[in-house]
Amino acid sequence: MEKEPSLNVFGEPLQSCSEQPLTGFLRDGCCNTSNNDVGSHTVCIIVSSEFLEYSRFRGNDLSTPVPEYEFPGLKPGDRWCLCALRWLEAYQHEMAPKIRLTSTHQRATKIIPIELLKQFAIDLN
Repeated sequence: MEKEPSLNVFGEPLQSCSEQPLTGFLRDGCCNTSNNDVGSHTVCIIVSSEFLEYSRFRGNDLSTPVPEYEFPGLKPGDRWCLCALRWLEAYQHEMAPKIRLTSTHQRATKIIPIELLKQFAIDLN
C-alpha cells in the first residue's frame, strides 16, 4: 500500500494526531493517507460532545467501542483523523469540530479550502 508524502496543509512534515486512541487510516497515529483511503481520513479533529452526538445522529457512532476493530470509542477532548467529507458535512450543519492543522494531511485541501480549515484551527497564532 503506497502512501502519499506525509506533509501537512502547510507543506511541512505531518505531526502526529493521536496515539491514545490510536488513529489514522494506516493506524500510525497520523492522518496519513494512501490511494486505498477512499474516505480521505486526513483531518485531525479535536472531538467535542456536540460533534459525537451529531455524528451518531448521522449514522456514524464514534463514541461506542468496537473491540473487533480495536476501536475504543471516542470521548470529548480526544483527537481523531476524520474523513474530509464528513468534516465538511458537519461544517455545513454548523457542527464542525476544531482542527489541528499541523496534523492535518495536505490532501484534505482537495476537499476543504485551506481558508475554511484555518477558521477552525486550534494551532494558529
